Amino acid sequence: MKIFTHPKKRMITAVVAIVGIAAVGFVVKSSSLTQSRDVVLVTHDSFVMSKSLIQEFDKRTGYHLRLISAGDAGAMTNRLILTSRAPIGDAVFGIDNTLAGTALAHHLINGALTPTDFGDVCFNYDKYWFANHHFAAPSSISDLTKPQYKKLTVIENPESSSPGLAFLAATVDKFGAASWSAYWRALKANQVKVDDGWEAAYYTDFSGSSGKGAYPIVLSYGTSPADEVRGSSGSQTASIQDDCFKQTEYVGVLNGAHNIEGAKALISFLLSPTFQSTFPTTMYMYPIAKGVAIPAEWSKYTSLPMWTYGDTLNFDRDRAQWLAKWSQIFG
Repeated sequence: MKIFTHPKKRMITAVVAIVGIAAVGFVVKSSSLTQSRDVVLVTHDSFVMSKSLIQEFDKRTGYHLRLISAGDAGAMTNRLILTSRAPIGDAVFGIDNTLAGTALAHHLINGALTPTDFGDVCFNYDKYWFANHHFAAPSSISDLTKPQYKKLTVIENPESSSPGLAFLAATVDKFGAASWSAYWRALKANQVKVDDGWEAAYYTDFSGSSGKGAYPIVLSYGTSPADEVRGSSGSQTASIQDDCFKQTEYVGVLNGAHNIEGAKALISFLLSPTFQSTFPTTMYMYPIAKGVAIPAEWSKYTSLPMWTYGDTLNFDRDRAQWLAKWSQIFG
């Protein structure tokens, strides 16, 4: 039985070598009576923090944590840009290495972005579907343009989703500046489906998860198969470990925050072993902190790729032209 909901996540621009290292000790707010005890965290819609963890943060720090879910990471970042003169929160979680440059260019962050977790954007496929249809699953993204995989793949839009942009960047890196657009034209000709975000692609259109959709290949994460274990029969899905993109997520204090000290206390809590230990089981990401236990089943159903594509490209410089060319192809 599936207990936890796999995340994910997100949208666009810049590999930035980040940045701040926050202390892991809990920061207790000063005694100022003029500042609110509320701390507001803006998150993408795949963020998971249990009621008991919220209560523990409140108890340890003396603050009262409130969460605002602001859509996928791209939509969240756009909303923060639009509300930057009147911030809707004190801190933000879920800006990733495709979005970091955008956030910093728009001066959304007070100080540094701090890494919290990481994972690999990879294609997944439904093992049961391919077994029942008696042909081999794809082993690389190059296979997805072949005739036998026509109308079998669902991906996320790189203009609105960070996994979608991560895949776009991976193709730029793998096929080169002169050839990546030809790959996308071939993918379109093979009738790939493009969804706005990860949750629609994975939980609605993908055949191997709860939605039981029509597409047995989906752009997701290398850890997703651990969320699709069907009892003694193992996982229904597997990931294609070729051509993945390493994604890192961050947390930061928002410029104009009403409660800066509370936001700093929250960042310390998110970096503590108490919270870091929840990433694998609630958001299916690897914790950034070393020494945090990883579920035993991950060694059986997940693995880290030996190499990745796209995560070292210059998103700040090239993102706009990538998206413009992609939009010409899929417009």
